[in-house]
Amino acid sequence: MRIEPSDYYSSADWSVIRAEADRHETPFLIVNLDIIRDKYQELIRLFPFSKIYYAVKANPAPEVIALLAELGANFDVASRYELDRVLALGVGPERISYGNTIKKVKDIRYFYEKGVRLFCTDSEGDLRSIAREAPGSAVFCRILTEGADTADWPLSRKFGCHPDTAIDLIMLARDLGVKPRGISFHVGSQQRDIGAWDAAIAKARYIFDYLRNEGVTLDLLNMGGGFPVNYISKTNPMEVYAAEITRYLREDFGEDLPEIIFEPGRSLAGEAGVMVTEVVQVSRKSSVGVDRWLYLDTGKFNGLIETLDESIKYPLYSEARGEPAEDFIIAGPTCDSQDIMYETSRNPLPSYIKPGDRVYWFCTGSYTGSYCSVEFNGFPPLKTYFVRRPEEA
Repeated sequence: MRIEPSDYYSSADWSVIRAEADRHETPFLIVNLDIIRDKYQELIRLFPFSKIYYAVKANPAPEVIALLAELGANFDVASRYELDRVLALGVGPERISYGNTIKKVKDIRYFYEKGVRLFCTDSEGDLRSIAREAPGSAVFCRILTEGADTADWPLSRKFGCHPDTAIDLIMLARDLGVKPRGISFHVGSQQRDIGAWDAAIAKARYIFDYLRNEGVTLDLLNMGGGFPVNYISKTNPMEVYAAEITRYLREDFGEDLPEIIFEPGRSLAGEAGVMVTEVVQVSRKSSVGVDRWLYLDTGKFNGLIETLDESIKYPLYSEARGEPAEDFIIAGPTCDSQDIMYETSRNPLPSYIKPGDRVYWFCTGSYTGSYCSVEFNGFPPLKTYFVRRPEEA
């Protein structure tokens, strides 16, 4: 079954995206800022007890940051470069957390000098550096969680620590003179299994209770990101995630919730973007080959790195004429043999698609432009254009 724009966008949103696309040479990304606004307001409505810290790495465009800043968002920042960009747009340091657990000593000092006072950690060495370079700051500790098998883009192997280690780190933080605020976790990016939050919240509650008995009272639970986007595999509405996660929180913490933080990135920006590419070549590897290859003018190294291992399966659409639809092996234009987006997972496109036809990649507003190489094979980074609905432009 072929993908249609109406499966993912309102007629008004698709109209403005399509009109902008006609103005530019491929490849490029179009981001509808009003969709990001709608997604942010939805989270605020569904989680009124929470603070939203936008994960800047998802889409660090100044236009996106400025919009969310105006709406009242806070920001999860992973580097001094992201910090400088956010601060330059008038965001105060009190609205920023340093959420990366892997950071240089000089960068900790830099954040502290700029006024940031909330830091994430998951190791003793990092914690001691925070205590030395950012004295008196608040810290929260990231724990390992389950969910790697059910998230399309798992995150727990590299980041986080065992709950027992987290307990030791929180007690060490108290002894080092920094303020132990709480616990954080991330159930994995593009997590469709709502139960993953249940297990993670229960772990956090155990740590809260254990530390209270040791004389340390925590008051912050950072629940990271993970809310999924509607790619090829559909997800539950956000209302379902919110209802279940709120129930998990009430079951474990009662009515006296700690400060709750979410760090959405993909779920805010993903569905707002459409990447527009052009067919360069269509071919077979032999005269009796079954599979046809579809080569596009962008690939893994210019915005589509999340197709690595075919993890993220973007919906593809083409206006090319002709039926029936056909599955293609879809690859990029570079000289790297790894520049193949989909070989096992197929997306139906018109059989008569030809060089010069355009292919639209839906839901590409996050982790595309920010992942581009600088100049592999000489290809420049993906250009991004921003649109608003006409009545709100």
